[in-house]
Amino acid sequence: MRNLRQYSFRKPDLSSLRKLGKKVVCMDDFYKQHGNLMGVVKTDIDEGLLNAFVQFYDPGYHCFTFQDYQILPTLEEYSCWINLPVLDKVPFSGLEEIPKHSTIAAALHLETDEVKAHLITKGKLLGFSTDFLYERTTFFDKMGVAYAFNSILALLIYGLVLFPSLDNFVDIKAIQIFLSRNPVPTLLGDTYLSIHRRTQAGRGTILCCAQLLYRWITSHLPRTPRFTTNPENLLWSKRLMSLTPTEVVWYDRVYDKGTIIDSCGKFANVPLLGIEGGISYNPTLARRQFGYPMEGKPLSIYLENVYYLNVDDSKGMKEQVVRAWHTIRRRDKSQLGRKTGAVHESYTQWVIDRAVQIGMPYKISRFVSAITPAPPLPMTFDTEKEYQERLVEAEREIQKWKGEYQKKDQEYEAVMALLEQEAYDSHKKDVIIAQLKKSIREKDAALDQIPGRKKKRMDLFDGPHSDFEE
Repeated sequence: MRNLRQYSFRKPDLSSLRKLGKKVVCMDDFYKQHGNLMGVVKTDIDEGLLNAFVQFYDPGYHCFTFQDYQILPTLEEYSCWINLPVLDKVPFSGLEEIPKHSTIAAALHLETDEVKAHLITKGKLLGFSTDFLYERTTFFDKMGVAYAFNSILALLIYGLVLFPSLDNFVDIKAIQIFLSRNPVPTLLGDTYLSIHRRTQAGRGTILCCAQLLYRWITSHLPRTPRFTTNPENLLWSKRLMSLTPTEVVWYDRVYDKGTIIDSCGKFANVPLLGIEGGISYNPTLARRQFGYPMEGKPLSIYLENVYYLNVDDSKGMKEQVVRAWHTIRRRDKSQLGRKTGAVHESYTQWVIDRAVQIGMPYKISRFVSAITPAPPLPMTFDTEKEYQERLVEAEREIQKWKGEYQKKDQEYEAVMALLEQEAYDSHKKDVIIAQLKKSIREKDAALDQIPGRKKKRMDLFDGPHSDFEE
């Protein structure tokens, strides 16, 4: 087993944001404009689960490696939970110019002079104090200006929950990401980057959106009453270690939009841009989460390891990653295959070997096998024609296997008939031999009744013969 690491997570003040959320006049309008930010704010996290789960982080492959399976958060899943798309443009990199006061003012429905007056520096960071932003929400609420209220509430959520930095402060980076309307890549990048950094350090505060990470983790946990109620009051470490691949909730069509961002630019995987640096993640290891088969050990090129921090990026990796995001490659089922959810034994054995290599953080509490049945998946079809074609194909497959079964059944019956005939013939021979032996014994007994015959016969077999005497 490897050593446990001591982590903590930033705990923003959600109560104030939740109170403001209740003042939203039309939640549908807020949802359409800013996504499911309030769903994130309303998420209560279990830090025990987060701490236990993050112990399984695999710094070599940038995923979570368990005894016989791997799982990892994806752009598509994060996009689903926050209900904002991944736009076809370069995510926030930190290389952008500071937005003009007028640009910020227009987005927040404030006066330009108001923005100039309240953009302050705290800890070398430019931004707004939350006191100012809360005061503006109170003002717009009283004035009944819903669109301005919604925008400032959304910015508060960006600065305090999605991209937390200093307490009671929304920094310029959060403002820039808010203006970009493309937060998902940065959210995922911060998640991987912070977990990776803290794993290397062995302890510390994981600085990412803990609510979003928690929602992703719980979306893959079993939903059975026994698991959710935990009647035995087991620790999260025990509960996670006992999970089998068939118990994990692998696929949910709610986040399946038909395509997966599979790579960018010259990279064979996806290099993510976080606020403090960059890190790659490997969609090839997440095929199972979209219903596609895991067909064997992934090629090393697809597991290319990119990791850097802005403060010591001597090789100019950030510029390379930014260039890569100008070419986003998406793949669909025509390239990834059918959604069978099949998991090949060679892949599972590769994961088992990897788990042994890096060690598990807790004691293994169940049998581990390289043979893992694929979980059933809800199949989706784009058109009725595709459905009918798959139905006909499935019927052909059924008839094929019925024919194979009947053929094997006939062969079995033929072999059994031969064996039965041989057994009958063998038994018949045994009966005849027994009858012959019985007849011989009866004949000998009858001959022994002749006077002098028995003595002569005994002399023949038992006594010395004259030919052998000297």
